[in-house]
Amino acid sequence: MDLQNTSYRGRFAPSPTGPLHFGSLVAAVGSYLDARSHQGEWYVRMEDLDPPRVAAGAADDILRTLEAFGLHWDGQVMFQSWRGEAYRAALETLRQLDLLYPCNCSRREIADSALETSTGLVYQGQCRSGMQAGRVRHALRLKTDNTLVFFSDRLLGEYGQRLETEVGDFVLLRADGLYAYQLAVVVDDAEQGMSHIVRGADILDSTPRQIYLQRLLNLPTPSYLHLPVAVNDRGEKLSKQTLATALDIAKPLPQLLNVLDYLGQEPPPDLAGTTLEDFWSWAITNWAVHKIPPQRALPADRP
Repeated sequence: MDLQNTSYRGRFAPSPTGPLHFGSLVAAVGSYLDARSHQGEWYVRMEDLDPPRVAAGAADDILRTLEAFGLHWDGQVMFQSWRGEAYRAALETLRQLDLLYPCNCSRREIADSALETSTGLVYQGQCRSGMQAGRVRHALRLKTDNTLVFFSDRLLGEYGQRLETEVGDFVLLRADGLYAYQLAVVVDDAEQGMSHIVRGADILDSTPRQIYLQRLLNLPTPSYLHLPVAVNDRGEKLSKQTLATALDIAKPLPQLLNVLDYLGQEPPPDLAGTTLEDFWSWAITNWAVHKIPPQRALPADRP
């Protein structure tokens, strides 16, 4: 895809489960620089689909942090918790295509019968021909096939999956009534007209599922760029669960320079003594995807 001749719309889509940390900042800065370096728009979306995981005040804290770091977004912030009607409409389209079925398998039953691949456990389709008797609560799964779903990542290169054998039929509506991430992200990216997605490589394995859904719903497929995920010294992704340190909004510049180093952008030493405005001017002008290490994960404190 020729980025110079494409109207660029990108986004940063954090889950408001806690404060932003270095790993979050990598995704935010990478997506922001890619958008702004192509004179594009950059939006923020709160992926607050799972109420039990949402931390009170986290969304406001994230927005304050982005502003303190000079990451100014376009338009209104979207909250997935507002979007139930759009997700229901997408499910109804798939239902009319006879692509959904109810599943009341327990997690234990799925784990006991599933095959394991590099992308995780593969659901074996036990409920395709009917649910087990005696259970009312159920999820809705999407029927998959074995066509190769293939795309070219701008950093990591060619990648594809045969969903039926490598992933299995996947859930779009959970048994607790909550919409699944795979459905919401596809519907929202299309609603917001996203042309380019820059995000962490922990989502790489989900991308074929999203492209498959885009095709079924007759939605456009964006360009994808998956950045290395920041991991701690135990190889764990930085997150609230792994006790990642929150960003210090009082000192944005040193942390931003660390992100540029992490992404291989080689900022000059004298950038450390400048203003945020000068930092962003240099970073946008000199953004170079080919300098990013083409890896799925890198230590957050790598030299």
